[in-house]
Amino acid sequence: MIVPTPVLTGARTPHRLLDLDVDEPRAGEVRVRMAASGVCHSCLYAIDGEHAAIPMPIVLGDEGAGVVEATGPGVSTVAPGDHVIVSWAPGCDRCRTCRQGYPALCAHQPPLGRMADGTTRFHHGGTEVFHYGPATNAPLTVVAERAVVPVDPAMPLDLAALIGCAAATGVGAVRNTARVRPGEAVAVVGCGGVGISALHAAALAGAYPVIAVDVRTDKFAALTRMGATHCVDAAAPDAADRIRDAAGRGVDHAFVTTSAAPAFPLAMASLAVRGTCVVIAGYPDGATLTFDPGHLLNGERRVIASKYGSSNPPVDFPDLVDLYLAGRLDLAAMVSHRWRVDQMDEAYDALRSGAATRGLIVFDA
Repeated sequence: MIVPTPVLTGARTPHRLLDLDVDEPRAGEVRVRMAASGVCHSCLYAIDGEHAAIPMPIVLGDEGAGVVEATGPGVSTVAPGDHVIVSWAPGCDRCRTCRQGYPALCAHQPPLGRMADGTTRFHHGGTEVFHYGPATNAPLTVVAERAVVPVDPAMPLDLAALIGCAAATGVGAVRNTARVRPGEAVAVVGCGGVGISALHAAALAGAYPVIAVDVRTDKFAALTRMGATHCVDAAAPDAADRIRDAAGRGVDHAFVTTSAAPAFPLAMASLAVRGTCVVIAGYPDGATLTFDPGHLLNGERRVIASKYGSSNPPVDFPDLVDLYLAGRLDLAAMVSHRWRVDQMDEAYDALRSGAATRGLIVFDA
């Protein structure tokens, strides 16, 4: 099947809309007609050449939702017509971490840019075109059966796309990794798609105060509607003091959702005694973080990481859908921009500028 698809042919170059041959799904695979794909910072690293090992040409996209169009032999958990959210962490279902419910930490990852069997399902002129994980920026993609989670068809598919990465990562970091409790003070440093999800989740958990920290002060009104009780300009010279003052003692949890260099030290400086800095952000190749070990030791502070919100998609995705359908999880408010498939570069430019909280590539029905 030939489908016009946005393809990145080289770092720091515009996408090209190419007619790709999309293969039929093989054993244990599913072909999904995408409804929407999130515009994610991980893909931006590939575009900007900050993940040097990314093979080219490649179809980006690690967050999305759509409808199952076809299934390969042996597929039993979904059928054509099912509404599904795509996960970038299908896992192998066999290793220890997968069996513990942490597929993002799977010990048996497929080859970079390829399916588990080492081949691709995209071709152009007989040449392989690689997959960035589930390649949700393609109108039609092929993924492993474990990479799709069926959901209630009452869930709008465009908003369901957010659950595939941003919401699962941000909400999961609060709920699964940090286990924020009512009355605990929270700061979220960086309020893009993942950050605004963490902010919203902290408010839902009963945290107080919930402090949004971002360099884009024009976002503050929207962040307040999502649950922020205080907003702090991350670029202010006294930003750490403002965060600590808002909490009265410093924060119990500081979530770092941006790889911008000042974010981690700002989060660390904001911690209360026995506070925890939760690193969610992905970083470019070769990035390092530094801290004063005495600051950790003398206050029993901690630094922990949260990958994909410590989530187990088959369990957590339906939970987040239920929260949305119950009117508790405001996914619509997280979306700042919607783009057509031929506006891919504009979408990533908006993300790079910091103007977007979460953008969506919306495909034709």
